Amino acid sequence: EVRLVNGLNRCAGRVEVLHDQQWGTVCDDGWDLNDATVVCRQLGCGRADSAPGRSHFGQGSGPIWLDDVNCFGMEDALSQCRARPWGQNNCNHGEDAGVVCSENEIHEPGPIRLVGGPNRCAGRVEVLHEEQWGSVCHDSWDMDDVQVVCRQLGCGDAVLAPTGAKFGRGTDTIWLDDVNCVGTEAAISECQARPWGEHNCYHGEDASAVCSDSGITASDSVRLVDGPNRCSGRVEVLHKNVWGTVCDDHWDLREAKVVCKQLGCGTALSAPRESKYGEGKGQIWLSDLNCTGTEASLTECEAKAWGDNICNHVEDASVECSEVDVPEPGPIRLVNGPSKCAGRVEVLHENRWGSVCDDHWDMQDAKVVCKQVGCGSPVSALGGARFGRGPDIIWLDDVNCTGTEESIFNCQARPWGEHNCYHGEDADVVCAGN
Repeated sequence: EVRLVNGLNRCAGRVEVLHDQQWGTVCDDGWDLNDATVVCRQLGCGRADSAPGRSHFGQGSGPIWLDDVNCFGMEDALSQCRARPWGQNNCNHGEDAGVVCSENEIHEPGPIRLVGGPNRCAGRVEVLHEEQWGSVCHDSWDMDDVQVVCRQLGCGDAVLAPTGAKFGRGTDTIWLDDVNCVGTEAAISECQARPWGEHNCYHGEDASAVCSDSGITASDSVRLVDGPNRCSGRVEVLHKNVWGTVCDDHWDLREAKVVCKQLGCGTALSAPRESKYGEGKGQIWLSDLNCTGTEASLTECEAKAWGDNICNHVEDASVECSEVDVPEPGPIRLVNGPSKCAGRVEVLHENRWGSVCDDHWDMQDAKVVCKQVGCGSPVSALGGARFGRGPDIIWLDDVNCTGTEESIFNCQARPWGEHNCYHGEDADVVCAGN
């Protein structure tokens, strides 16, 4: 267990952990934003804004339980991070570590939480029943269900209703199945569903929710391919972690308008039919779409059920949007990851690729990098060379982006090549795009 004390609210203060039924403090040796991120996640307090040391929130009393804590930032609890053995330290209470999280007024979440995501407003849905957390099966899971989850958590509106354990598989009970919310309920427990614990599912079918306060946008679930730029091409949508095309039956400018808006590509110029940008492969996911043009995402429009159509790829729908001058990814790349949208951050300077040190590395920096490489929103900002150590120079250190910059080169940082790091501190990013 962890708590923050002596701060303005429960989401800021001196870090205290419970061990042997006694609360004790954490020493600030090596204490940084990655460690603070884990504390904020554990408490459901959003992302970490700062990781003050030197007993910023006053000196604790009792044992100093942890020292040399070294989290990657992805862990669900401080106890999962590397550290010295409990109670072993070379510190005094003048070095007590603190944390300030972004969420200050939290709606008291009911017995529901989102786990495995970048923050408390996106992740795998878990509900508490009989004092045990369990997941929700994705059968008939949709945006109405997610809207209720987001409202219940005070996380804004529904953005995406991912299925297929997009944020990892749960490990315990599957509590709910065939959830069918109208969308106006105050809690998921008020929605129609099978009785608690009755299901025909496995954890590969765990349902997730992405809410607007998570910072993830709907643009991560649609793309335009085989066109001259990212704002024109064949429409493909993401469903059950598989990209598929859209049939051109009833396809017109209203649907195209939604796609352009969803991608931040301006207004729709045309809605070409008959596979103008080549025939796709695999699934044809959507057909008979009927958008009003005001929807935030194509998945909000009326349509036949996913995969239900009598079309073939000759009828693949396309879109041409007004914005074509999209920023080209600059001299930056993500290497050693599972896709071009995740990996170790490397930047090009003086014709030489080099890495970025993880000092002060956070979600604002990751947001700029993901945007710059054309990979949507950030899922996580990792340190500690999670995707391997770079072989060459370390170019940047103490990077401090606000999150609105077009490029990492517009962010505050030390001069090129000036740092106090080694490659074990190389910064990494995981973005939501593919």
